[in-house]
Amino acid sequence: MRELSRRKSGDGVVSSERSPLAARLDRNGNADILAAAAECFMEQGYHAAGIDDVARRLGCTKGRIYHYYRSKTELFFDVHREGMRRNFDAVMPVMKGPEPAARRLRAMFLRHALSMMENLAFEAVVVQGVQMHRLGATTPDQRRALAELMTIRNDFEALFKRVAYEGVEDGSIRTDDVSVAVKVALGAINWLSIWYRPRPGETHEDRLILAEKIVGTIMTGLEVRG
Repeated sequence: MRELSRRKSGDGVVSSERSPLAARLDRNGNADILAAAAECFMEQGYHAAGIDDVARRLGCTKGRIYHYYRSKTELFFDVHREGMRRNFDAVMPVMKGPEPAARRLRAMFLRHALSMMENLAFEAVVVQGVQMHRLGATTPDQRRALAELMTIRNDFEALFKRVAYEGVEDGSIRTDDVSVAVKVALGAINWLSIWYRPRPGETHEDRLILAEKIVGTIMTGLEVRG
């Protein structure tokens, strides 16, 4: 995994210039394996889904999957990494700019909400990974891997905190506690993985409208109106 370029303030906020992670991909490509596995884990859950299910969905042998992954758990963790990579890639391009921080924070939330909807299976696996970490229903090796993934999630949250702090400083955001405000906002957006399901014929524009409604509600409580 690539090193994460970071700068921490006293509050632990991470500044990152690029996405800090990527799922393992070689010249033959395992992207279709990750996509199929994400669908299986979303539909059946980690414990019920197996390598057989992923191979069946792909129409391939289990050997092809084992070429990349030694176990279902390793595959699950890589799907989680890919979900987080997509989240980083969605929000980082709009972090910086001449606009007030509140406007940039709104754009980050909007991009994240769209990413949650457009990468639904991957993001459902990210949520499952958090639950595995919280419940501790894993082996020591799995807990170490999950701890790494939770660090990545914390780094992602820190991107939003950084911009929110900038908003408090420039007067475009009002909150008594940036950490709580960001956690609440991201919690609302991340919950899309639980209740959102695309409708037949749904378009990107439809998803954008929904994302704007969610983010508009969040920013009503944060943004200072001029």
